[in-house]
Amino acid sequence: MRIARWALCLVSAMVVLGGFAARAAPFEQSTVSVGGVSAALLKPAKPRGAIILLAGGDGQIGVGPDGAIARQGNELVRTRAAYAAQGFAVLVPDCCVAVPAAVQYMRSFGRVTLVGTSRGTQRAARGIAAGARPDRLVLTSGFLSNESGDRDNVMNMLGTPAALPPTLVVHHRQDQCFKTSPAGVAPFIAWAGGKARVTWLDGGTSVGNPCQARSYHGFNGIDGQVVSAVAGFAAR
Repeated sequence: MRIARWALCLVSAMVVLGGFAARAAPFEQSTVSVGGVSAALLKPAKPRGAIILLAGGDGQIGVGPDGAIARQGNELVRTRAAYAAQGFAVLVPDCCVAVPAAVQYMRSFGRVTLVGTSRGTQRAARGIAAGARPDRLVLTSGFLSNESGDRDNVMNMLGTPAALPPTLVVHHRQDQCFKTSPAGVAPFIAWAGGKARVTWLDGGTSVGNPCQARSYHGFNGIDGQVVSAVAGFAAR
């Protein structure tokens, strides 16, 4: 059964994001507890680093036995296997994990990149404010500044960029979610004072609620571009 699970994980990553097949590596999938919160752990034989993925929305993804996740729609959740197939140990925690504990848990796999999307960017910021010290931070479709559309944003939570690690912002130019307006990106980059840069994405399709996973906000149809940007940054 374990061999079959390894093979299935690898094939799934290659089917969803076929461009990475040449570098794909097999990985093991399991469920672990981090501070009493269940999390899916995807672990290659020889990890090249660690990535923590914080889902958007309420963060409740339903982690079950053997690394299974009930709610698959979120962009980071549905692409988790692609990061593991590139050699990263990947942690996908349920809500509401203590981010400092998650970062510490993944330290044994090497340099830790913390990735949050949508409301997951708020959780990432709260975690850093609480003492989490990831080596890299990625904010996709983020609640970045007041201009994003919500005062509960990364800038206001941190107050100062002093604790900000090297940071990548990934944003869709057509994001129509009223909480993550593209107009919020430039003020955040200016505030970060050289610690952050942005990768703008275009294309894909938008269906239904503009703040949900099947919209531009959720990078619907361009998962491969998001993974490429995030994995490339994590590997630097």
